[in-house]
Amino acid sequence: MPDFFRTRWRGEAPLDRLFWRDMLLVGTVLSLASSALALVLLGLKLPLWLVLAVHFLPVPYTIFLMIAVWRTAEKSSGLKAQLMMLGSALWLIATVVA
Repeated sequence: MPDFFRTRWRGEAPLDRLFWRDMLLVGTVLSLASSALALVLLGLKLPLWLVLAVHFLPVPYTIFLMIAVWRTAEKSSGLKAQLMMLGSALWLIATVVA
């Protein structure tokens, strides 16, 4: 598991895998799962601090993935890398707000 984070932090993971699989697929699933669980907890009338904590639990991972995409894309050049940087920023906003 440490290699997973290390390779992404250093920009050594393939950009396509990082963007499409790690960020969009896995990151989105984690975000949706935490939001769904937060709604269940809210429906059970559990304390609001707990509901919010569960809802925002994946935010540090989300920020990590966005930074990893940017660090990796900076090593590449071209329109594709720039679009992935923009997409990762928009994805971060969408997953935190949703």
